[in-house]
Amino acid sequence: MPIIRILSDHVANQIAAGEVIERPVAVVKELLENSLDAGSRRIEIEFRNGGKSYIRVEDDGCGMSPDDALLSLERHATSKIQKASDLMKVTSFGFRGEAVPSIASVSRFTLRTRSRERDCGCEILVNGGTLIHRKDYGMSAGTQIEVANLFNSVPVRRKFMKTENTEAAHIIYLVRLYAVGHPEVAFTLIENGRLIFKSLISRKLIDRVSGVWNQKLGKELVEVEAEEGGMRLFGLIGKPGVGRATRQEIITFVNGRPVESKTLSYALIESYHTYLPKGRYPVVFLFLEIDPEFVDVNVHPAKREVRFRNDALIRQFVITTVLKCLKQLNQETFQKVGVREQVIPEIASVPVAILPSIASHQIAPSLPPAPSLVSAPLLRSKVSIADIPVSRVKYNNDGKMSVALEKGEFKVFKEPMEMVAAPSWRLIGALMGSYGLFESSVGLVIMNYQRARQRILYERIQKSFKVEGPCLSQPLLLPIPISLDSLTSAAFEGCLDILNKGGLNVVLFGRNFYRIEAIPSWLDVALAESFIRDVAALVREQGVVPRTEDLLHEKIASLAVTQTIRLDNSLMDEHVEELVKELMFCDNPLICPRGLPTYFELSLSDLQKRFSGLL
Repeated sequence: MPIIRILSDHVANQIAAGEVIERPVAVVKELLENSLDAGSRRIEIEFRNGGKSYIRVEDDGCGMSPDDALLSLERHATSKIQKASDLMKVTSFGFRGEAVPSIASVSRFTLRTRSRERDCGCEILVNGGTLIHRKDYGMSAGTQIEVANLFNSVPVRRKFMKTENTEAAHIIYLVRLYAVGHPEVAFTLIENGRLIFKSLISRKLIDRVSGVWNQKLGKELVEVEAEEGGMRLFGLIGKPGVGRATRQEIITFVNGRPVESKTLSYALIESYHTYLPKGRYPVVFLFLEIDPEFVDVNVHPAKREVRFRNDALIRQFVITTVLKCLKQLNQETFQKVGVREQVIPEIASVPVAILPSIASHQIAPSLPPAPSLVSAPLLRSKVSIADIPVSRVKYNNDGKMSVALEKGEFKVFKEPMEMVAAPSWRLIGALMGSYGLFESSVGLVIMNYQRARQRILYERIQKSFKVEGPCLSQPLLLPIPISLDSLTSAAFEGCLDILNKGGLNVVLFGRNFYRIEAIPSWLDVALAESFIRDVAALVREQGVVPRTEDLLHEKIASLAVTQTIRLDNSLMDEHVEELVKELMFCDNPLICPRGLPTYFELSLSDLQKRFSGLL
C-alpha cells in the first residue's frame, strides 16, 4: 500500500488552482471581484490571446500596504471574514482567500499596489508559486495585477482550454455582465491592444444596458421596482411578446453578484406564462437585494450559484412584482390603442401549397417571386395513404413507411412518393374554424389545419438545405444589422456556412456584428432579426457546431415553424384540397414537427359502437 504523505504547499496550491481557476475567464472574474470589493470607481481589464498569455486588471480602489500585499499570497488569507459565523452574512464578492495564491501558483504573477495612506507602493513578482522579488514601486493609489503565461507550470491544464476566440468570448461576456451589474463603476476592456468597450459611470441602468449589452434591446425593456419585507427587487424586464428561444438572456443578480438561480429563473418564466408563446423565454436584467443572512453564497466553488433560506417567499415576491408590472404595461397599451384586448398581428392565412413569396419594400423588386420550394407532382398509384386507417400505418427506424396488410403483415414503401396524394376524402365542413371534417371510405376524418401546415412547411424548409447549388432567396434592399453577445457570436460564426445553404445570407460585418442580406421565401422580413437571434442562441446552447448538419437543419426548421412562422387556422374551402395533397406528399404526414397528430379518424365501426353503448 502506498505511504501516506502530506502534500507540499506548492502542490496543494496548484491543486486548489484547478478548483478555482478553470480557464482565463476565472482569473478575470476573481481579480475583478477583488477590485469591486476594494471600492473601485474605475476598473480597466486588458488581455491578449484569449487570456492565455496575458491578463491585466487595474483599479483605483483602496489598495494594500506592502505587508498586506505579501500576506495576500498566502492561502486562506482574507480581509472579508474573521470567524465562521461571518459566512452567514457575506457582503463581499470574494471571501475565501484562495484566488490570489491559486493564480500565482500557475502563472507569472505581478502585483503592484499602493494604499491611499502611503506615499509609495510596492511590487511583488511570483513565478509558478515561487517569490522572485518584492520592491518599492511608484504608482497612484489602487492595485494593478498582471498574470502572464497562465498554466505554463501545469501544461495539462492548457490542453483543455478552448481556442483563443472562445476564451476571449467568455472574458468579454463576463466583463459586460459585471459592467451591467455595476453602473456606478466605469469599465474599460481591451483585447490585444484594441478597445472593446468603455463604459462611463451611469446613473440609469437602462443607459448601461443599451451602451454595453445591446442598444436595440434597451427599447424592448421596461423598469420594475418593488420593496417588501426587507427585500428589494429592481431592474429591467422585457415587454409582453419580447422573448428568446433560450434562457440565456435571463440575467439575475443577488446583492450585486451575478448568479444562476433556479428559484429566480422559474419565477420569471412563470410570470411570463401568459405574456409569451410557449417555448419562449423572457429577456430580463433583474436585481434582488436581500439580507445576507437569508442567502448562502458559499454553495459553489466559483460562487456562481446561491441558495435562499425561503425559496417560496422569494418566488412569490418575484412573480407578484413582475406580474403587476406586466399587467400595468398591458393596460397602458390598451388605453393607447383603444381596445380591450391586445391583438397580435399574424401572417395572412393561405394554404401552404400556394403560399406566396413575401412582398416587402425591403425586398429587391428586380427578382421574380421565389416559387414553392417543394412542388407536389401528380403521381399515379394503386395505393393512397389517405384511404388507409391511421392505426395500420407505422414508420420504421430508418424513416420508411409501412402499412399493415392482412394476417399482420406490413408492406414497406421505400419512397414516400410511391403513395399518391389523391385521397378520396369529401369535405363536410369546418369546426371552430380550426379543424376540417372529412368523410372517407373508412369513416370520419378530423384534420388540424395549423398542424398540417406546420408539417408541410417544416419538411419544405428541411429540403431547401439539401438542394444542390444556391437556394432561391430574396435579397434585401436594406440589409438588417444584428449584434450578438460575445459567447453567442463565437458559436454562431462557426455555422454560418451551414445556415446560409437554406436561402438565408447572413455575413459577418465586424466583431460580434452581422448583416442579414437575403432571406428565403418562407421567412417574413419583419421576423428575420428575431429568427436569427433565436437560431444563434440555439447554436450556442447546443454547442459551437452540432454533430451533423442535418441536426442543425432540423432544429432550424422546427424553430421557424413552431415559433417564428405564425399562420391563422382558418382556411377557404377551395384551398383544402391543395392542403391535403401537400400533406400526403410529406415524408411523415401523420404528425406535426412537435410530434402531435395532424389528423385522426373515427371508423364507422367505432361510431356504431359508441351509439350502441358498447364503449
